[in-house]
Amino acid sequence: MKPIVQKADFERVLATPSRSRSAHFAVHHVSGGPCASRWQRLHTAESKLSTGDAHAGAQPVDDSARPAPEGCWLGSVVPKRHARRSVTRVLLKRQIRAAMARHADVLPPGLWVVRLRAPFAVAQFPSAASDALRQAARAELEQLFGRARRS
Repeated sequence: MKPIVQKADFERVLATPSRSRSAHFAVHHVSGGPCASRWQRLHTAESKLSTGDAHAGAQPVDDSARPAPEGCWLGSVVPKRHARRSVTRVLLKRQIRAAMARHADVLPPGLWVVRLRAPFAVAQFPSAASDALRQAARAELEQLFGRARRS
């Protein structure tokens, strides 16, 4: 499982209808891999350099230009308006990554984005990072990915 880092990938996935929803989360999926980064687009096209063919045999220093193997990429959207404290946002993002790791082998490959769409009740979960909140998020994400796998 790899992270989604490009804004264009988030926009492309979130433009699709949700694959599965729960009281607090929504899962979006697009098959295929991420968009090529700006560096890859600039350096894979024929470049018009004044040095002519001198650049043709050069190899990039990093391997970001290599096509990524087919697999799952994960992005999470946990906005401040639904989780005011950073402790809560971090807890939810960790739960999202852990749930995706547990289900990655049975989910279809592609880009996956999990979005927090409603806040957890402060009256029910007064602590920003309580065990009760962790267990509630985990249970809800398990159901969510279970439904996403079947659809």
